[in-house]
Amino acid sequence: MLEKLRLLQKAMQAEKMARFMRRVSFGDLVTDRWENAREYGFGEGTSCYDNVLILGDVKVGRHSWIGPNVILDGSGGRLEIGDHCSISAGVQIYTHNTVRWSLTQGAYPPEIQSTTIGNGVYIGPNSVIAMGSVIGDCVVIGAMSFVNSSIPAGKKAWGSPARIVGDAAAGEP
Repeated sequence: MLEKLRLLQKAMQAEKMARFMRRVSFGDLVTDRWENAREYGFGEGTSCYDNVLILGDVKVGRHSWIGPNVILDGSGGRLEIGDHCSISAGVQIYTHNTVRWSLTQGAYPPEIQSTTIGNGVYIGPNSVIAMGSVIGDCVVIGAMSFVNSSIPAGKKAWGSPARIVGDAAAGEP
C-alpha cells in the first residue's frame, strides 16, 4: 500500500512539474487551494496553500492569494484581509505578542489587538505584520519587511521597521 502511494505521489509530482514547472509539498499536491480557502470561509476566488497555519479569528476577502508557508494568527483578535490581496510566501501576520508575558514570567497576559489588511494589498515574501497594524487599501509592503504601525492607503513601505518610501501607483510595483 505504501509503495502504491509513493508511486501515485511521484506521478502527481511529475504531472505538476510538466504542467506548471513546480514541485509542491504533499499536502499542496493532494489538496485544492481554492477548496482550502472555502473550507475556512474565505471569500470567493481566494486560494490558500495547504501548508498555511491559520489560527483564531481570520477573515479573508474575495480573490486573494495566500502563498505557501504563511502564518495567519488571529488568536489574539480579529485578523482581517481584504479583497484582491497577495500574501506572499513566508508572510506572518499576528494579532498578539507575548513579549511582556515572557519577560514577566507570566505576570502579565499576552498583549492582543486586531490587525487589518485593506483591499488590493501586496505583502512581499517573508514580511512580518505585527499586532494592531492597519494597512490601508492599495499598499505595497516590500519583501522581508517588519510592519509594526499603520500604513495609509496608496503607499509603498519596506524595511525593518517598515517606512513609507513613496506612493503605490496602480499597475506598477
